[in-house]
Amino acid sequence: MKVTVIGSGYVGLVTGACLADIGNEVVCVDIDRKKVDTLLSGGVPIYEPGLKDVMDRNRQAMRLKFTTDMDVGVAHGDVLFIAVGTPPDEDGSADLTHVIDVAREVGRRIDGFQVVVNKSTVPVGTASRVKEVIASELAARGVQASFSVVSNPEFLKEGAAVEDFMRPDRIVIGSEADEAGLRARAVMRELYSPFNRNHDRTLHMDVPSAEFTKYAANAMLATRISFMNELANLAERLGADIESVRRGIGSDPRIGYDFLYAGVGYGGSCFPKDVNALRHSASQQQYSMQILDAVTAVNESQRSVLLEKIYQRFGRDLTGYAFAVWGLAFKPNTDDMREAPSRPIIAALLRHGATVQAYDPVAMPEARKSLTSDLGSEPSALNRLRFVADQDTALEHADALVTLTEWKSFKSPDFDVLVRQMKRPVIFDGRNLYEPSVLDRSGIEYYGIGRGL
Repeated sequence: MKVTVIGSGYVGLVTGACLADIGNEVVCVDIDRKKVDTLLSGGVPIYEPGLKDVMDRNRQAMRLKFTTDMDVGVAHGDVLFIAVGTPPDEDGSADLTHVIDVAREVGRRIDGFQVVVNKSTVPVGTASRVKEVIASELAARGVQASFSVVSNPEFLKEGAAVEDFMRPDRIVIGSEADEAGLRARAVMRELYSPFNRNHDRTLHMDVPSAEFTKYAANAMLATRISFMNELANLAERLGADIESVRRGIGSDPRIGYDFLYAGVGYGGSCFPKDVNALRHSASQQQYSMQILDAVTAVNESQRSVLLEKIYQRFGRDLTGYAFAVWGLAFKPNTDDMREAPSRPIIAALLRHGATVQAYDPVAMPEARKSLTSDLGSEPSALNRLRFVADQDTALEHADALVTLTEWKSFKSPDFDVLVRQMKRPVIFDGRNLYEPSVLDRSGIEYYGIGRGL
């Protein structure tokens, strides 16, 4: 099948590469000339495990191509995926400017039946808006062309996106019940048939329900994280260990273990944005999402939990103290710094006078840009931020280690080496990577999240 993916960001590249990998002819379109040049030269503008290998073999097989030419892209595809960004607007709503712009460009070009697929995360009603814009452009051209707008939200975890796409646990397709919608449903069934050979994972539903499903899923997961952080903060005050509690409740099959880890809160491009967008959608309906209001408030305050532990140990004037920071990305196996908890925590340490020696296995370039932006008006603070070559170098002469991302390489360090390298063997564990009893035997002073032992 011939597929066009408009937008070559995270979702667009994974979608295009994986659909090419099962034999489709895919053209990815992006207006960013620099990004397209990178892709044409064999580069990948994002870090995602396994993605470059998939892209390389499909570029070589000529099944995956890149262009800035919208004419070429729209003419190519039987299916046109819209996979552009929907960043948060000032009021928390999803900014649909790029989605509507693409719809307008599509409407100016289509002349036969094509399926337009919203792959971007968009609020309920977006498919209707896209349909109206395309129809308006067709009318302005005096062209009568049949098309259908489908909602097909992505459920890709950063760090495991290729695996998630190739082995999906569900494929949600929202389509209309008219003739064009039924035709589009058949096209989408054919496109995704290779993923359904052993078990049909496709969930067909109406368009608004499909659009809502994506937001509901992320809101539910964000709620689990914030609720565990609430429990952790209380457990610490009661003298309980949240890690023992996690194992105790996670063993209940009705609850399970996923997203039950206490820490410094969630970040990334999805949870904060989607939770706020859902809250905004509710407010537009004069409805208050009280639970999500609390989820957001808990997540925003959770960063300060670790900072308060640092202030209690060293005081609020951190001048002269050096902190090693392991982990900058919002989660492991990605370089994504959007809404990463490391950003406000590092900024606070620097503003209180500390020196920070930071390391992340892959996110250092993005972290440099993000933190420079965060602290651009505070050069004296920024001058005390050092990005180091490896995790051991970060420890040299440090007064404390702060762990903020649960990369595998951080989970089992040589604690004897750690003690020798640091000025003071103190750990503030923002991800509960370590067992307090083990660190105690190594002579390390330990502060976790909800470890009230």
